[in-house]
Amino acid sequence: MEWNKYRIKTTTEAEDFVAGMLLELGITGVQIEDNLQISKEDMEAQFIGYLADLPEDDGVAYVSFYTSKARNNRPDEQASIEAADEALLEQIRTKLKEANSFINIGEGSIVKSSTKEEDWINNWKKYFKGFTVENFYIKPTWQKLEPQYADYKLIEIDPGTAFGTGKHETTQLCITGLAKHLREGNSVLDIGCGSGILSLVAKKLGAGHVDMSDIDPAAITASYENFEVNNEPTDDIEIVVGDIIGDDELKQRYEDKKYDVVVANILADVIIPIAGFVDRFLKPGGLFISSGIIYMKEDDVVDAVNNNDNLEVVELIAQGDWRSVVARRK
Repeated sequence: MEWNKYRIKTTTEAEDFVAGMLLELGITGVQIEDNLQISKEDMEAQFIGYLADLPEDDGVAYVSFYTSKARNNRPDEQASIEAADEALLEQIRTKLKEANSFINIGEGSIVKSSTKEEDWINNWKKYFKGFTVENFYIKPTWQKLEPQYADYKLIEIDPGTAFGTGKHETTQLCITGLAKHLREGNSVLDIGCGSGILSLVAKKLGAGHVDMSDIDPAAITASYENFEVNNEPTDDIEIVVGDIIGDDELKQRYEDKKYDVVVANILADVIIPIAGFVDRFLKPGGLFISSGIIYMKEDDVVDAVNNNDNLEVVELIAQGDWRSVVARRK
């Protein structure tokens, strides 16, 4: 599918205002380009593992948005779309001119170009390559399996709009914990399953029944799709949408089942309250493998585990600035 791209030249001072203005006009997705430097704290908060070197900030920013082009190249349809786009651009120009009286909009020029959806997909492909964690080789579907990885357990997973590929340190820490502690036939609960990658890892390691939950309904679609891509049966998995912290029915559901392993790759501020009741989901001797914990929050998570009389910390695993806390039900 082809799209019209409109790129507004503005200032870093006004970029958020311009994005908000576009939202008010019904444009729900924008792209912002600038040379503002990002702090280490923001990188950690946004799960950015690397950042390309940026030139010095010159105060210029570009805010882009997209409209669809005619699908069948029908002249009447194309003319209608162009008329609607021009009416929208006139609204934007008027609002930018008005706003310039109280905020530095900058040049305010709007440049039009065209792009194809396939171009976005192919550009993303340049940045996602296969990688190894323990005895797993994780790669996107479009990359060929290289001979040197033939003996690894293979997982194929593509970057999606809502969930990542498993390359972030926090996911790798959970994979390491599962590879070390999970035994064949173990029952597993995956809290905050996202793309389902940790449940896939568990299944590849020989897990029995696997339950999965996430607050995002897109996790159901993503997880089932990834199981299908990996030729992994779904007759022994169950995915539920819900907030494990606030949903007492969901808590009761998992308490009634009891698991050998509960894994959660979320955030420290979410893991801390979960640590207060996760023992209810575990069999005696069962393990709680958690990650998503920045090093500054490690002690807080450990304290939360220790405050649960039924849990004990058995292992702390570090990778870069991130930590995994493994606890056992007594």
